[in-house]
Amino acid sequence: MATVEEKAESGGRRVSEEVLKGFFREMLLIRRFEEKVEERFRAGELPGFLHVAIGQEAVATGVCAALEGDDVIASTHRAHGHAIAKGTPVERIMAELYGKVEGCSHGYGGSMHLYDVERGNLGANAVVAGGIPGIVGAALAFQMRDETRVAVAFLGDGATNAGTFHESLNLAQLWKVPAVFVLENNGWAESTPAKQELPLPVDELGKRALAYGMKTIEADGQDVEAVHLAALAAREHAVSGKGPVLLHLRTYRLTGHYVGDPQVYRDKEELRKERETKDPITLLRARLELSDDDFEPVDSEVTAEVSASVEFAKAGTDPRPEDALKYVYA
Repeated sequence: MATVEEKAESGGRRVSEEVLKGFFREMLLIRRFEEKVEERFRAGELPGFLHVAIGQEAVATGVCAALEGDDVIASTHRAHGHAIAKGTPVERIMAELYGKVEGCSHGYGGSMHLYDVERGNLGANAVVAGGIPGIVGAALAFQMRDETRVAVAFLGDGATNAGTFHESLNLAQLWKVPAVFVLENNGWAESTPAKQELPLPVDELGKRALAYGMKTIEADGQDVEAVHLAALAAREHAVSGKGPVLLHLRTYRLTGHYVGDPQVYRDKEELRKERETKDPITLLRARLELSDDDFEPVDSEVTAEVSASVEFAKAGTDPRPEDALKYVYA
């Protein structure tokens, strides 16, 4: 397994401070967006279930920044950050959460089914591991068309127990398709800790790709620079014809599985320590040495952007009842 640390020691690339500041803004935008949708959900304005990825912003930002415009992704039920990082305007995502026609899925999908094919987002998926096979198919299409593009699947540690994960990795490696499987390993499969569901230690979960002879790259999922460099290396490997990559990122979910989750399964003191020491936004702010005077204008800007997205959504168009079954084919 290659690591970003090894790459750096061998003279690998670094990310400029200017780029890191851009990453910081995007991570903060994702955080403020999810805080706002949690607030609006608790106020009863948003239907369905809501899953936020607070604590995992560096993964979405670092990976998607490494992709080209015509690369594609497939997300999970925890999809807001991926959609924002892939370029979907926050007002379109917010409108989708409010079930409006102006939403990125025209009000049909909601939080767990965010699509934006125009920007290369092939969709979030409420089924664990549900998006992985489609990414293998997309990568196969790129290969058959001789296109220099990569298809990326985001997945959690719980998804590595699903049959679709193993079937997909097997075929992807057999066909040497340009795919990257981004494992957001936060140690929790909903409310089940990894130690109760995995025969491997949680930090060694990337070894599952070795069964298929697949290259694995590992990085600290709370360090956006490390994530970005690892994602760049993974993409380069995949599009060069050498086969797919499992990008194993150890990250932390600093909230419950869903909004309203009482987290009775979780040690409260451990969670408190994780929030104090593992928050990727706090870590990046400290690295960039951003004072309050530096931070507050950025925070005000993204907060205003999120607030405007709520107003956009509330002023949106409600779907027509007669269109409810418009895209139902079976």
